[in-house]
Amino acid sequence: MSKETPALFGKTKLLEGQIDEFLDKVAEGAIYFERGISAFLETRNTCETCEGKLSQIIELKQRCRELQRSIVNVLYSEMLIPDFRADVLRLLTDLFSLLDQMGKNFQDLIIERDQSQEIESKTDDTGNEIGKKEFLDLVQVVVKSIETVVIAARNFFRDPKSVKDHTYQVRVYESEADKIAISLKKKIFATDYKFSEKINLRDIVNAIDAIADLAENVADELDIYAIQRTL
Repeated sequence: MSKETPALFGKTKLLEGQIDEFLDKVAEGAIYFERGISAFLETRNTCETCEGKLSQIIELKQRCRELQRSIVNVLYSEMLIPDFRADVLRLLTDLFSLLDQMGKNFQDLIIERDQSQEIESKTDDTGNEIGKKEFLDLVQVVVKSIETVVIAARNFFRDPKSVKDHTYQVRVYESEADKIAISLKKKIFATDYKFSEKINLRDIVNAIDAIADLAENVADELDIYAIQRTL
């Protein structure tokens, strides 16, 4: 019979609650990112919605910073999990970077909004249509990668042997995001948009796709942390 790996913070409910809240905030940030990008792609009248979603992401970042500081304090002051403390802190830092990058990339898109508002359905030189739907497809896959890596992180604390099942899914989503991004950029450069508009749209695609790359990086680290926990 295989030995079951115990929950990492089974006797420390306060710390467990703080980490759960931290993970909740990262997952919540993915929702705001998706809603914000969707609004961004719609019409000129959605600027207020975009700003609102950005503000929500910024608030989440502030709360995550507070939680990080509190978690660090508890881990060291109570001398908890010395063997895995560094892994936990690195994981929280990596996940915060994911939330932070969502906010930064979305903020950059809003700042450059005047150029980006021109996204509309057009047909490339092979007859394929390109429009908001293609961008939204990319956003949805990217958000899936974030949501799944958060699930993997939760399992690291409760059931590390199952982490690899979810990190594998993150890689699938990241690969799919890359495929959508490449296809989308090819379509963009085959349209009759001005060259400056093509560059701008390409940058939007890259900014969205980059989030899935970060999620995959976190998944790679999680695999290592989980293996160390089960040894």
